[in-house]
Amino acid sequence: MLKIKYLYAAAILATAPLIAADELSDTGEFIDGIAAIVNDGVVLKSQLREEVASILVRASKEDLQLPPADVLQEQVLERLILTEVQLQRAALIGLQVSDQMLNESIARIATANNVEFEDMPRLLAEDGVTYATFRSSLRDELTLDQLKRIDVGQRITVSPREVEQCLADLEGSVAVNSEFNLSHILIEIGESAGVVEVDEAAAKAQEIYMEIQSGADFGEMAVRHSDHLTSLEGGSLGWMLGAQVPTIYADVVVEMQAGDVSQPLRSAGSFHIVKVNELRSAAERSEIDQVNVRHILITPDQIIDDETAKQRLDDALEKIAAGEDFGELAKLLSDDPGSANNGGGMGWTDPGTFVPEFDQIVKAAEVGSISEPFQSRFGWHIVEVLGRRVYDNTEDLKEGNCDLLIRNGKMDEETQAWIRRLRDEAFIDIRI
Repeated sequence: MLKIKYLYAAAILATAPLIAADELSDTGEFIDGIAAIVNDGVVLKSQLREEVASILVRASKEDLQLPPADVLQEQVLERLILTEVQLQRAALIGLQVSDQMLNESIARIATANNVEFEDMPRLLAEDGVTYATFRSSLRDELTLDQLKRIDVGQRITVSPREVEQCLADLEGSVAVNSEFNLSHILIEIGESAGVVEVDEAAAKAQEIYMEIQSGADFGEMAVRHSDHLTSLEGGSLGWMLGAQVPTIYADVVVEMQAGDVSQPLRSAGSFHIVKVNELRSAAERSEIDQVNVRHILITPDQIIDDETAKQRLDDALEKIAAGEDFGELAKLLSDDPGSANNGGGMGWTDPGTFVPEFDQIVKAAEVGSISEPFQSRFGWHIVEVLGRRVYDNTEDLKEGNCDLLIRNGKMDEETQAWIRRLRDEAFIDIRI
């Protein structure tokens, strides 16, 4: 942990040459300023310094060669401008991420890292990150994800016929039974590009490919040349199921081995170079333990304190014992907007759906039993376990993966074009 703090401090100092001398106070402290005006918002120089510092720390830990300081600053500033443009778009349409959604996301992150939700602030602090900063950054990420689903994702349709064709194509395919850890370099052509621009992009992609074949590091080439949003992460796309690999290079990666790099691939608006970092077999069939539950949630607020919330659930338990219907009471009492109208029913749910406090009660409960009131970070609950089953979700996974495969094939190009349009329509004044 101390090493990470030291690296971060060193990285902050490394950004100092990017700051003019007149931006220091008489005591030598940085005076914040504007790096860019974006419509009616700004990107601050402090944001730019901190983002550059974060990238320098990551590059140091991963031994990744970054471009020269001025080029890196330009790339990071462009990313911050694009983020600001998108956040302004989200605010314009009234898009917000609630505290409940944010808490659920943090809980999933904690679970994935095998830590308790309550330990997150302490663990982040050990890495030199304040909990408030973490929550703010995560809220922005979730906001941008929602915005992309609304502005791009909802415009992409997948027909039943496309899914059927995908399932037929994947039957017996090597890809469907494999997982791939991929990295990616994207060279944009542009919507209105002519023959000359296309030829120039093709030549650039081929030159990058040849440099990689001659020993250049793929991640460093992605940082320097890729037009994709993952460029500063070395082009990393992470692990994905074979059926989720974008169609533009799905047929190519199944013929590749770990460490292989593809020739440049042409799509409608760009050229792509893909690297298979690792690959592994995926299970042919999948079974999961599902549970069917319903609950009543009372959320304390300025009027209802914890004691009152718990008492309301105690009263509900007495009414249920006297013969009143759980579902009808849930419709009247529950503060859970997702299940109240369904009588508190949450349907058959997969593992990892619930927050740990809720999950612990559900796992211990007998089928048909109703719990005593208990507290989670969302409020007070009573829960009834209606049933348990082992569910073969193989076909569901196949259909879901095909749907995702088709959407991914359309999403990447659409997202790049959408972001480009947002930027083109924005007023941007770079001040550094």
